[in-house]
Amino acid sequence: MILNNMTIADPVFLTAEIREIERQAAALPDPPHLMEKAGLAAAQIARDRLLKNTYSHVLVLAGPGNNGGDAFVVARYLKEWGNAVTVVFTGDCDRIPPDARQAMQAWLNSGGELSPDIPGEQNWDVVIDGLFGIGLDQSMNRPIGGKYLEWIDTVNPLNTPILALDIPSGLGSDNGCIYGGAIRAAITVTFIGLKPGLFTNFGPECCGTILLRDLDVQVISPPVPQTWLLNQRLAQSLLPPPRPANSHKGSFGNLAILGGSTGMVGAALLAGRSALQLGAGRVYLGLLARTAPPVDFSQPELMLRTPPELFKLNSLDGLVVGPGLGQEPEALPWLNSALSSELALVLDADALNLIALHPHLAKKLSQRKSASILTPHPAEAARLLKTDTAAIQNDRMNAARQIAQQFNGYVVLKGAGSICCFPDGKRYLNTSGNPGLSTAGTGDVLAGMIGALIAQGLNPDHALLLAVYLHGAAANHRLQHNHGPLGMTASEIITSARSLLNDWIYNPDPSPQCSD
Repeated sequence: MILNNMTIADPVFLTAEIREIERQAAALPDPPHLMEKAGLAAAQIARDRLLKNTYSHVLVLAGPGNNGGDAFVVARYLKEWGNAVTVVFTGDCDRIPPDARQAMQAWLNSGGELSPDIPGEQNWDVVIDGLFGIGLDQSMNRPIGGKYLEWIDTVNPLNTPILALDIPSGLGSDNGCIYGGAIRAAITVTFIGLKPGLFTNFGPECCGTILLRDLDVQVISPPVPQTWLLNQRLAQSLLPPPRPANSHKGSFGNLAILGGSTGMVGAALLAGRSALQLGAGRVYLGLLARTAPPVDFSQPELMLRTPPELFKLNSLDGLVVGPGLGQEPEALPWLNSALSSELALVLDADALNLIALHPHLAKKLSQRKSASILTPHPAEAARLLKTDTAAIQNDRMNAARQIAQQFNGYVVLKGAGSICCFPDGKRYLNTSGNPGLSTAGTGDVLAGMIGALIAQGLNPDHALLLAVYLHGAAANHRLQHNHGPLGMTASEIITSARSLLNDWIYNPDPSPQCSD
């Protein structure tokens, strides 16, 4: 399977790992001219995808480092191909890195000029962002300011496509944070390898279409990646098999869901409906509300129980705890019972909040032998790690790993570019989803989806990855059919997810889409 054969998945590299690849490439007997290759690749993308005319006006923003060197190469090629190119540069020519200085000189030798500022009253066909790339100091103490921020604020509002080189300037390549300000690109061409910041936090907002150009870099001892891209290709490698003709409800597992305290029964119902429609054979709801309904009239197939009745059931294959659980004292013994069980657990919402509040529950979770899957949003993650939401968002990659290691579980840190992390530290960056998921109940739906896949026999790691991608893909499916993002509901996600899952299993695309 995929988790044992990483050739199926696309690796993602931290900045330090990219620098190590560059260092090894530079030490080769015949080192590749990476800046020239990068600039040519980006120029070809600008020409083929963004420039509509043979003679176009191109604005190139060149920074003081090697990203600026890439920009000079782009400018030279676009000028050679007949375009009117203006390069804006305000750095110290004597202090830029040697390769960038050489690229600048080649630009000047071709007849190009340097402008100290963006000329006014010019309509641009394309803007090339080569200000900082991964060379940005990813420190809150060094945000972009001054002339560079002014340029960013000038080009972003223009009705002009921006091509970012490696990563939009101002966006942290390791964390997707914005440092002072950031380019909003139509296309980002990233070099050598993918970076986490392209896909999480503000990355999806800033990057536009992401294109990888590996520049044919071959080194002897490349860093072993610990982060991978969760895309459609990977998700579809994890699907359950088609169902045999000779099957019955018992063939596809029994899932229990614990939650639904007073005023929050709907959360448990959403999780249950999601689990049932994603293929679980039987779904039981243990509802804490004293006035809980005896039946779900919209989904009467769900079997409603009290918590004591739920824990008397035999032959359960998984347990979801948290949707609508609440934080009242009566929830504690049932959460404790769940943590004491040998079932695979999906822990969501108030289950996580209670674990954060009660050290003995946290300890019990960390000592479990059976699989535990935690599904925090940033605020819940902050409670688990005794910090604040801003700290989580500023370092989402590390936060996901900390939770996985501290609680000995599988984790999805939800948000734009959800991060799945395993207890061994491996991380997966989700590429599906849209702002339509920013509505009540979608987390309950995801918890039910994970539980359903576990009940059907998927390993917890596979269930987590498939459910997270499918959840976002369902939201994208709604968007494609003009059902969002505004007003998209959690219930709609369920029906779209069911449709997609069946399509993927029974009508497989021989070449599922993935990043270019």
